[in-house]
Amino acid sequence: MSNTLVHELPDNLDKTARGRGAAIVVYMLFLGSVLAVVTAPVGVLIAHLKRRHAEPWVQSHLQFQIRTFWLGLLGGGLFVAIWQLLGLVGVPPMAPWALGYIYFTACLIWMVGRCGVGINRLTSNQPIDNPRSLAFGGVRVTLADE
Repeated sequence: MSNTLVHELPDNLDKTARGRGAAIVVYMLFLGSVLAVVTAPVGVLIAHLKRRHAEPWVQSHLQFQIRTFWLGLLGGGLFVAIWQLLGLVGVPPMAPWALGYIYFTACLIWMVGRCGVGINRLTSNQPIDNPRSLAFGGVRVTLADE
């Protein structure tokens, strides 16, 4: 008897699942938006177009990606408004700039973290537990090996 653990995937969770390739492409486009912002809108467009025709577990990834884009856009828009308001009320110029760099860094960590969790779960053929989550899809994120 072998000590090897054999893990068989149900038919609906294989690597050829409908929409899986599109979900991978969208994660890559989102990560590419760190260097070229235009790739994120292309990614969310693909996610919107492919969501209805994907397997249910892949749909959770596409929903997670769509939510990542729109939450990021909303957060960015709100921050730009606050940033402008700080400039109008006469706050010293260095304060809004420092706040902007801190906010941008936090958003970058959030977006890359969501993509990392999504890619990890997608390549493991697992759905996103809570695609409507504001954080990481219901996944507990740690830096420790488990």
